Order: sequence, then structure tokens, then C-alpha cells
Amino acid sequence: MKELSAIAVDVTPPDRFREYLGTQAKRLTRERSIIVDEVFASHEHFDAEQLVARLSQRTDGNRVSRSTVYRTLAELEKAGLLRKVARSNDREIYEHDYGYPQHDHLICKKCGELTEFQNPELNEILQQVAAQYGFRMEGHRLEVSGICAACSRPPSRGHRKLDMI
Repeated sequence: MKELSAIAVDVTPPDRFREYLGTQAKRLTRERSIIVDEVFASHEHFDAEQLVARLSQRTDGNRVSRSTVYRTLAELEKAGLLRKVARSNDREIYEHDYGYPQHDHLICKKCGELTEFQNPELNEILQQVAAQYGFRMEGHRLEVSGICAACSRPPSRGHRKLDMI
């Protein structure tokens, strides 16, 4: 998958999360800070269990409970820092929604592969449709489901002994 380049933001994800938590009369605890740092260390799609596994592999003694991970992911989503992209094997897949440009996804229903793409023409079409209906568009979210190229290939199978007679 081709990664999208991060865009410049004035406020770091931890600072933005701290601001959001302040509006909710909550604070950025050490555990929440560890989670935010891990989530924003790289731009990749992940589910909560993958994040729990990554955090449990830490050797610095900074462990975080599974319940804290789930609660913090929900708060990060409410804060506009993360968004759920799709479901894979009955698990919610998350991605960064802060610091990355508007983009859309192709999602393989067979293997779960997520492909990010940007298409300016698609955005123009959506703007035209919105204008046609007197709708002021602020953004969009497009998830196209189907079968990826790898899963579409016919299976390669060897010759059966009976075919060789």
C-alpha cells in the first residue's frame, strides 16, 4: 500500500488530545499519552487488539491495560484524531484522521486489504452534486468494497495425475 504523506499541523496529536480531554473535564494520563504516542508513531491501519499487542511488547515497563486502550481509542475518535475505516474479521479498523489529507479507501472483502487513494476529480464531482442539491459539503468519506487484484487471480494449481494421462 502506498502511504499518504502527513500534512503539517499546528498542534501535535498529544496536544490536540490534551485540549479535547480538557473540554471533557479529563486529563491526559501517562497511559493515554503512551497510547497516543504509539498510535501516531506510524501511519498504518490497525485494530484495537493489534495496538494492545504492540503495547504489551514494550520493554520500558510502561504497560497499559486492554480496557484503557479501548476507552482511549473511543476518546481519540471523538476528538477527531482517529476514525474507523472498516470492519475486518469482526474488528474495527482505525486510521489517523488528523494530520493526513482527505483520501478514500478500496477494501478487499476477501483478504481485508485496505488501499488508500486520492482522486481530485472525484472530489470535484462530489462538489458538483452537493451544489446541485444546495448542500454545503465539508468533506467526504468513500469506502469502495470489492476484490483486490491479488485475490482476483485464478488459483494456480498443478496438474493432477489423471490429467497427465
